[in-house]
Amino acid sequence: MKTSTNRVLTTHVGSIPRPASVRELLRARLQGQPVDAEELARRVRSAVADVVRKQAESGIDVVSDGEMSKTSFLGYTDERLTGFTPMAPGDPNVPASNTSGSWARRLDTRREWRAFREYYETYLPAAMPPSAPPSVCTGPIAYKGQDLLRRDIANFKAALQGVGVQEAFLPAVAPGMVGRDQNQYYPTEEAYRFAIAEALKTEYKAIVDAGFILQIDDPGLGETWDMIIPAPSLTDYRKTQAMNIDALNHALAGLPEDRVRYHLCWGSWQGPHEGDLALKDIVDLMLRVKAQAYSVEAATPRHSYEWRIWKDVKLPDDKILIPGVIAHTTAVVEHPETIAERLVNFAGVVGRNRVIAGADCGFAQGAMYQRQHPTVMWAKFRALAAGAELASRRLWAT
Repeated sequence: MKTSTNRVLTTHVGSIPRPASVRELLRARLQGQPVDAEELARRVRSAVADVVRKQAESGIDVVSDGEMSKTSFLGYTDERLTGFTPMAPGDPNVPASNTSGSWARRLDTRREWRAFREYYETYLPAAMPPSAPPSVCTGPIAYKGQDLLRRDIANFKAALQGVGVQEAFLPAVAPGMVGRDQNQYYPTEEAYRFAIAEALKTEYKAIVDAGFILQIDDPGLGETWDMIIPAPSLTDYRKTQAMNIDALNHALAGLPEDRVRYHLCWGSWQGPHEGDLALKDIVDLMLRVKAQAYSVEAATPRHSYEWRIWKDVKLPDDKILIPGVIAHTTAVVEHPETIAERLVNFAGVVGRNRVIAGADCGFAQGAMYQRQHPTVMWAKFRALAAGAELASRRLWAT
């Protein structure tokens, strides 16, 4: 993995708003409508080429394919794992937390949404449109997405030809994020999680073997805390998350750590986040992940102070931090001086060579909605590059 040897490198988290031409076909597929697969593939291929070029032009050093082919960072597994049976629309057993459910039910599935009900009654229906009903695990889980993955890899390799970037990464979801509350087959939650991990191992290895950095998306380590009602003890919560980390490490076994990075955030929605778990409560679990780099939300006002924990928590000598220094939760474009200040703060506690400038989270929730308008996102990316340049001048001044 490239590191910031003589300047601060830039990257982001992965998901980028899809063009309307791709979004309409992905949405149609989600809604069970017939879609011309070859036409979708053509549009995705064009979108990947365009988004890679734009990242490079914006000053991003370590780029992604924008996840153009995926319905969402999580929902894409519906097409890549066996063992899951779709639930019928209107099935009373559909978990209330699923986006296909009514908002009257969904508002009761997070402690924060209950606490700020009047706000979320207005915000959520517009920000998170309903999607397809979930699937239920009714049989053995295995990986079946080889053809789709090969197409993603081929599209990305083609798009990178002749584009001047330092490195490229592809995101893949963590086992702990897949199929929450959907197990009806495996005898225990642990058996279920390790079965998912064993299946996802195929995807992880293929990405690394293709020459890309593998990014593991795992907002659940922090975000799931708010979804458990009543609130668990921190001890019990950590036990569950430790098991999820063990499952992830099982899936990563045999892969070089310097080809893996891990992403942690506290959910994509724009809201108070008053009940977010603190990084200090889970940072040791994060550091157990067999990855070289850790991408952590750090620009949002709720978590921007947490750079200080690295004064007390030692980042292992062979590890890298990718702090979010631009936020996906606001349309305000961060000033390059603000970005530079944040980067210098992190460099001051972990070392300039071990910081890569990143974003808090992805800028799109798959095909269903975008967290910021693309024009805002590209402006933030340009500011990220400008801020990293300012920080580099200061950090390498001597």
